[in-house]
Amino acid sequence: MPLEEPLPAEPAAPAEGAPPDEASAEHEGLSPVEWRRNLLLFALTLLSVFHAGALYGDKLPKEGGWLATLKALPEGWPFAVSLLAILLVHEFGHYIAARLHGVDASLPFFIPFPFLSPMGTMGAVIAMRGRIRSRKALLDIGASGPLAGLAVAIPVLVLGLSLSEVKPLSEHGALEGQSLLYLLLKRVVLGPIPDGHDVYLGPVAFAGWGGLLVTSLNLIPIAQLDGGHIAYALFGLRQNRIARVLHWSLLGMFALNLIRFAWPIVKARAWSDLGGAVGNSMSWLVWFLLLGGLMRVGGRDHPPVEEGELDPIRKGIAVFSLVLFVLLFMPTPWTNY
Repeated sequence: MPLEEPLPAEPAAPAEGAPPDEASAEHEGLSPVEWRRNLLLFALTLLSVFHAGALYGDKLPKEGGWLATLKALPEGWPFAVSLLAILLVHEFGHYIAARLHGVDASLPFFIPFPFLSPMGTMGAVIAMRGRIRSRKALLDIGASGPLAGLAVAIPVLVLGLSLSEVKPLSEHGALEGQSLLYLLLKRVVLGPIPDGHDVYLGPVAFAGWGGLLVTSLNLIPIAQLDGGHIAYALFGLRQNRIARVLHWSLLGMFALNLIRFAWPIVKARAWSDLGGAVGNSMSWLVWFLLLGGLMRVGGRDHPPVEEGELDPIRKGIAVFSLVLFVLLFMPTPWTNY
């Protein structure tokens, strides 16, 4: 996810004689590539994701302390390698597009998130120190990440589903979020799934599903998410109003999920189960608050770009990317039952 630094209310005028589709306001050359912090964060994310993979595959020892756990981490490679391939391709899609357009972008900063995230990471961000002036550059940088990452995530998911088993649902467990594209891929790979059954995702399939989830969240057309960049390149200033509505709609999704899970519990007066209903609804509340913080830091409105229209091919890419968001959207990302 590329993030521009906070900008003044009015963009600086382009240098005299600059071409109209200039990507960056500065032309003193790109900054030297800094990599030490990026490498440290990636190493920590590597450990965290391998730990998540070993935990998901039930490969972690019950005894033996941290040394035994460390020795067991390589067992998590099917999940870790699959997920990291998706995330790396996604982020370097942004990075390469930014550099090609002359935008001063950092290498990806990966975010380790051990124990609290089932995937061991919250993805990565790229800091863009240069200004993105043209809609063309904004669209290319915003769309390149999710499209590149999805090109890896879909084959990974298809392979993973082919290696996974369809079994009867257990009395208690967890259910991954369902999207239109995910349901279609399950049907294509596994055929009709009988009532009362579902696919139990193996590590590779779980990584592929995680790739779909990460892509869908990044494609939300809000703020400086990938979807926010894409929608602003397509709609211009109107996107700022659209983004505010969509941001509040996330709170609506939290409320709808809460009603869905809590109402049967309230009817049955099974008050002890109410905590689980709240937990199953929290994803959208957390995302609403995170995006609110992002907009407070980076500006409530998207940084402006120059006037002008996208060419037909890029308009098609923008529309296709937003349609992908609809196909990838998961109303309930994770359910414990």
